[in-house]
Amino acid sequence: MRALPEWAVINIDNRHPENERYTDADRDHDRSSQMDAMSALAELGKIKHSEQGLSEVLERVSALAKASIPGVAEVSVTLVTDGVPGTAAYTGELALALDEAQYDAGYGPCLSAAAKETVYLIEQMSQETRWPEFTADALMHGARSSLSIGIPLHKPVNGAVNFYANEPGVFDDAAVELAKTFAGYAAVALANASLYETTAALARQMSEAMASRAVIEQAKGILVAQKQISPEEAFEVLTRASQAANRKLRDIAQAMVDGAHSPNGQQR
Repeated sequence: MRALPEWAVINIDNRHPENERYTDADRDHDRSSQMDAMSALAELGKIKHSEQGLSEVLERVSALAKASIPGVAEVSVTLVTDGVPGTAAYTGELALALDEAQYDAGYGPCLSAAAKETVYLIEQMSQETRWPEFTADALMHGARSSLSIGIPLHKPVNGAVNFYANEPGVFDDAAVELAKTFAGYAAVALANASLYETTAALARQMSEAMASRAVIEQAKGILVAQKQISPEEAFEVLTRASQAANRKLRDIAQAMVDGAHSPNGQQR
């Protein structure tokens, strides 16, 4: 049994009714407020796999994907080790909730994409029939379309990069191709890890990635309890603190957890 946090329903601000598709005008509007693809790819090229941990690389790839693909609400990376799935990196609660829903059900587009190393696109969630339990969860959380891209890895590990959107019709051909590029960078990070490490060491890195996520979840729980905010807002607080301090998100979260457990309750 994997030790992963429970997911909770969150409120999503939907700009469109379910029967209204994501239009070119919507896409242009989102592009105006997002990082352009060339800048994002340039940032990907700056990632030094030999100097950064697997978790940090996957988090960076996910964040850049979210920032540069118009209409994408959240991104996550699913890793399946010896048949046990987990989310190694994610950009927000929506992605984690829908990943967890699929793990609990034992099926869904992210698991199918990982197992078959292929692409699964849901253009309109309300019309999808392949995974009825997943689509019901997705609609409840405000997701109207999704894209999961399997990444080729050495056994006993496989994985997928998942993209979730709040409107239907977000993933046109250009968006899918750009998403494949980000998935390719995630695959490179994992391939580099397996190239220089034994299978056991790679599994350890993945375990560390999951542990990093667990620490972040603990810190979010502390913020939710202390500030009476939502898990999504707590994640944003941690992200802003990470950026302001120029420290890894995991280190900020660990400091908060350590502080909460110290005798005087002060963060170190």
